[in-house]
Amino acid sequence: MFDIAITIVNYKMTEDIRQLLESLKNDLYGSFLKVQVVVVDNTPQDGCWLMLKNNFPEVKYLPQDFNVGFGKAQNVGLRSVEAKYYFILNPDVNFPTGEKVMQRLYDFMESNPKIGMIAPKLLNSDGTLQHSCYRFPNSLIPLLRRSSLGEKPKYKKMVDHYLMKDFDHKRTQPVDWVMGSAMFCRGTALKEVGMFDDRFFMYFEDCDLCRRFWEAHYPVYYVYDIKIMHRHGKGSAQVPGIFGSIIKNPLTRVHIFSWLKYWWKWRGQTT
Repeated sequence: MFDIAITIVNYKMTEDIRQLLESLKNDLYGSFLKVQVVVVDNTPQDGCWLMLKNNFPEVKYLPQDFNVGFGKAQNVGLRSVEAKYYFILNPDVNFPTGEKVMQRLYDFMESNPKIGMIAPKLLNSDGTLQHSCYRFPNSLIPLLRRSSLGEKPKYKKMVDHYLMKDFDHKRTQPVDWVMGSAMFCRGTALKEVGMFDDRFFMYFEDCDLCRRFWEAHYPVYYVYDIKIMHRHGKGSAQVPGIFGSIIKNPLTRVHIFSWLKYWWKWRGQTT
């Protein structure tokens, strides 16, 4: 059994994965942790397999016949290896030099056996804070975040509450849910709770998983002093305006469908 399994889903991000794995290699230098990296490839025509073969042959590579979505692809990776901890990662993250992120994540969980999942602080490329932990959403949040309504004082307060802008990001503490870009999970908890609900093609599967961790009495924590860099693309928000985005951006439609699935699954329990 490995100490940590890192699972990454590729969708046309071969160069990002190369940079991530280089930074991971540097982060693990001198460590005795047994780590297995798994790349599940939703676009095998992208050439990721060749990059891995030439540069990181130790990585477990699992090509898919087509784009199966984020949650389902992550589940393929999670089921492929036995580990004490699982680190769910996006391709567009990097480990800062000299921070020993992997060792510190492992040590934190070893010291806090009741915690089910932790997330490091995410930083933008310029070193500024990236909001990556949230309160569970109410039914208005997707609309408010995609329209000018969210800028009106009455609703902006609601959005800011959801984004936890009142939260002290310089403290380690429990949170409702964390972004799926970096989720460090206890293996026993993940097996008990279950993995991602693969009915979500993309979006809200991370919120749903954290909710199920809490339902099973496995707390989710934000750890402020362990940091990684994240080039957050916000693909579903690249076209401004809710109606224009729905028409022109397929990711917006995926986001909305996922929200409807989440709302229906947790109806009566969304705050």
